[in-house]
Amino acid sequence: MNEERFYEAVGKTNGWDFSRLRSRTEGELWDFYQLVAENAQSSAALLDIGTGGGEKVLEIAASFSAVTGIDRSKAMIETAKANLAKTDFSHVCFLEASSETLPFRESSFDYLSSRHAPFNPKEVWRVLKKGGTFYTQQVSEADKANLKEAFGRGQSFGQRDGALRDAYKRELVAAGFSEMEIREYDAAEYLERPEDLLFLLLHTPIIPNFGEQEGDFDRLQEFIGQNQTGKGIRTNSKRFLIMAKK
Repeated sequence: MNEERFYEAVGKTNGWDFSRLRSRTEGELWDFYQLVAENAQSSAALLDIGTGGGEKVLEIAASFSAVTGIDRSKAMIETAKANLAKTDFSHVCFLEASSETLPFRESSFDYLSSRHAPFNPKEVWRVLKKGGTFYTQQVSEADKANLKEAFGRGQSFGQRDGALRDAYKRELVAAGFSEMEIREYDAAEYLERPEDLLFLLLHTPIIPNFGEQEGDFDRLQEFIGQNQTGKGIRTNSKRFLIMAKK
């Protein structure tokens, strides 16, 4: 199952409620959506690419005059609209759309954000206003390194760490961005309980087709035993951040 089909199927079944996941991260250098909100003007319009269930962007929606969230998954947008219905926001909307070709006019937004979602740099440049900023946080190849090593497979397993970061930098420059800042962190992540790790594996594509290969659950038990600490089951969270101004 490819990544898009995975998210569609799991999102429809589970509603993408990660609130039950009990984990902690030590060494995280920023909170992505708070960073976007802290640097925003209240009169600004924000486009969130790959918004998922919309939970994160709704947390900062009050910092903007208009917020649009898009996702290629119909199931995720249905979840986002259900979450929006629980608020009193009238300046937020969610649309099913692909980031490859954004359904907006040129210079429509003051800010664009994309957290752990693909984006098209040329389209980002096109719909961003002059002087506007694009923020993206992505998962580095070395994320969950010990987990992928234990299973001998995984998202970006065996790829050079930093390859995606470098590729996005080149593509953003080619699209027209010249003013850019890049940050990284590699933080310790602790999953409080075995069921938290299992929830993560079932709800994300970190380990492709988890549970479908013989020996997966034996490897899981072995991993838990080897990485159990007083703080929880230890792995790592590696992220990079690009801030590009038009």
